[in-house]
Parts: sequence; C-alpha cells; structure tokens
Amino acid sequence: MAKRFPLILLIWIISDLYFAQAINTLTTNNLIRNGYWFIDVILVLGLISIVFLRRSKIAPAGLGNWLMAFALLTLVPKIFAMPILLVEDIIRLFRHFPPRSVWVSELAVFIGAIPFVSLIYGMTGGRHHYKVHRTILKFKDLPAEFDGFTITQLSDIHAGSFTSKRGVEKGINLVNKQNSDVILFTGDLVNNQASEMTPWIDSFATLKAPLGKYSVLGNHDYGDYIRWESEADQAANLVRLKEVHQEMGFRLLLNEAMQIEKNGQYIALIGVENWGKGGFHKYGDLVKASQSIDDHEFKILMSHDPSHWEAQTLEHNKHINLTLAGHTHGMQFGIELFGFQWSPVKYVYPQWAGLYHRHDKYLYVNRGFGFLGFKGRLGIWPEIAVITLKRG
Repeated sequence: MAKRFPLILLIWIISDLYFAQAINTLTTNNLIRNGYWFIDVILVLGLISIVFLRRSKIAPAGLGNWLMAFALLTLVPKIFAMPILLVEDIIRLFRHFPPRSVWVSELAVFIGAIPFVSLIYGMTGGRHHYKVHRTILKFKDLPAEFDGFTITQLSDIHAGSFTSKRGVEKGINLVNKQNSDVILFTGDLVNNQASEMTPWIDSFATLKAPLGKYSVLGNHDYGDYIRWESEADQAANLVRLKEVHQEMGFRLLLNEAMQIEKNGQYIALIGVENWGKGGFHKYGDLVKASQSIDDHEFKILMSHDPSHWEAQTLEHNKHINLTLAGHTHGMQFGIELFGFQWSPVKYVYPQWAGLYHRHDKYLYVNRGFGFLGFKGRLGIWPEIAVITLKRG
C-alpha cells in the first residue's frame, strides 16, 4: 500500500477539489464546507499513520481496514461524480466560465450518492450475502460410480475479518443445505494468525459431508504478512493452524494425494501448498503431491492460487481433470449480471472467478467465503460453489 499511496493521494486530491465545487455551489453553510474538508484531513492523516506504523507493533489491529473502508466511502462517490462536473467545465470553457449550474451540481451529488449507498450495503449486508454457484461438468473418464458426485468448494474464509457470528453461521447453514458428497476448502483460513480461527472452530466443525472434508493452505495461512518475535513463533503458529484444520474435521493435504472411494471405484484428490506467481511464496510441489497417483486415475487438484493452473498444472505430465482455486476474492468488488462479468482483478489474474476450460482440463476459481482489507463485498458476493461431476 505504501508504494501506491502517492498515486491514491493524488487521485483523492483531484476528486476532492472537483467535488468541493459542487458542495460550494449548493450551500454557503461554512459548517458543511469545513466539515467536508475536516473529514478528509482526518482520514488522510490516519492512513498516512497506518502506512508507516503497519510494520510496528504499535499499529492498532484492524484500524487500517476501517480507515480504508471509510476512505472508500469518501473517495469512490467523488470519482463517479467527476465526469459530470468535467463535462460542465468543458462547456463553461467555451462560455467564458460562468458560475456553475446548481442543477448540474445536484446531479453530481445524486450520482455520487449511488455508490455511497452501495458501499454502505457492501460493508453491512454484502459481506454475508452468500451466493450458491452451481456448475455441472462432464468427463468421459469419470468412474461410473462417481456419476452425479457433488463437491461443495469453499475458499478464503479469512476468519480474522469476521465480527458477526450470526452472519457466518448463515453461510455455514447454507453449505450444509447443499448435502454434497465432499467439502473442499482451498485455503486462507485466517488473515495472519491461527488464533483468529479460535472463536469459529465450533461453528465450522458443524460442516457435514458423507465422504469427507479436505483442505489446503493459502498464502495468508503461513503468517508471512506480520512481524513475529522469532522464526520459532511463526513456525509454532503454522503448527497450531494445522491443528485447527483437524479440530474442524478437515483433512489437510500438504503436497500429497489421497483417494476417495465410492462402491469400489476411486478418484484422486491432490492438495498442494500455496504456489503463486510473482512475489507469492511457492511452497507447493505438484510433482511431489501427484507422484503416487496413476496416470489413468481421475484427478482433482486443490491449489489456492489460480495462477498455478497456467504456470504448472496445464502442462503437468499427469492429466489433471479439475483444479479448484480461490485467492482472488473477485476483488470483492465488480459486476456480475446476465452473464456479464467484470472486476478490476481481471487485469491481474486472467482466471479470477468461475469456470475456465482448456485442453479438456477445467479450473474453477471460487470468489471466497470471507473478506479481507475492504470490510465488505459489492457485486462479487461471498460464494458457496457446488460442482456436480457427470460421466459423458
């Protein structure tokens, strides 16, 4: 965030100056005008403080996320309103800059109010606005006993962000209503520390699947994004996190594979540790994880980061039929309407939400169950993915 902050601050200042003109046109009340700038000054100073204190132990836990949420509430509406005011300025340029029109300023404020209200909902109801996404996939080599086999995939729980037990259990109950054969969790159980999951273990332990619950680790699960007293403390945290998976009833797969059996027939389930492109750690070892699996077996891979699919999985010497990933959260912000799908995260991850297909191999990217950073969701809602395997 520190590297991007100057650019964000520049955009903030420009949008502020523009929007302030609309406020000044609509009111002469100094309390409102001064209050407008006072809020921005407090937020900017707070964000600057968090940027420089984040790596220290004196930075208040969670304060940065709340400041970012309120910053979005002040910045995004102004960005939406800017084009209205800019068009008026272009017209005013050719008219020797007469005073601003009141109705244009009113329109700008109205346009800005739409994303403001939307963000408020995203930070309240949106974070637990769970959506079930159903997908049916057909495979010629699927064992006959697994025709109709159902998978519920969860990803990116991020327990450290939760505050509402009622909201979380709403999602857990919806998972159990799917009555899937297995539940597969593709990483990021916590934000940083295993202790974040402690209040939620009993709730997630109620998840049920007759053929088992299985999981892998995500990039946040290793505790790499906070400063520890020692390497031993970080290692102990990871040991504890692995115990948490077990206490919730999940079998954690660490660069290993196993078989799921149904009436004498089998499919292979492979789980790798986190492997991500760029600066993300590459703990995952697909060669090691799949070495015990025969070439002819039907294979499902759990790999947290979808970039692993193009980087290694597609060209792996063993045909992996289906890969399940998460990680992107769909950036928790975007549009999904009538088949149209967009989020800013698509410019970073080519595969960022939903189903992708190449060379008879499928990737499904889960939008995530929880949230991180922005304390909510807007347009890209928290997901419970239900995948049905069919033979044919």
